[in-house]
Amino acid sequence: MIRALIPGSFDPVTVGHEDIITRAAELFDEVIVCAFVNTEKHYMFSEEERLDFLLSVAESYNNVSADLSHSLVTAYAKENGCGVIVKGCRSGMNFEDEYEQALINRELDPDIQTIILPASPELSFVSSTMVREMIRYGVDCSQYVPKAIRYKFD
Repeated sequence: MIRALIPGSFDPVTVGHEDIITRAAELFDEVIVCAFVNTEKHYMFSEEERLDFLLSVAESYNNVSADLSHSLVTAYAKENGCGVIVKGCRSGMNFEDEYEQALINRELDPDIQTIILPASPELSFVSSTMVREMIRYGVDCSQYVPKAIRYKFD
């Protein structure tokens, strides 16, 4: 059995994230999608709200669970039996960042592999940053967040 981890800020979770979750759920026996707390970031949504978003999305899958963590990604993966980290990638520049992080994670724990999934083309422009800006300016962002949480953005 292969358990995979999808780490991220999920501030908020978007349809792009949901696409990666769906694809990972098809590839792996179990998937944990986990909102990590980065002390260098300032979040729009609280830890509890971000976890609630992920729990709502995870309910649609029989092999996906959601969590929140203050630890390093590799430490969390090891503690939870995840042999694979799955990351989404929207662009070439985004790939460079994810690739560097994958190399760091490999140094921290060579037993954990990283798989980078390219975004579906029709979702490659969707980002949490974009959604947060839409929220700040009172623009309807409902089409960019998963159906499971749209009511929270009405």
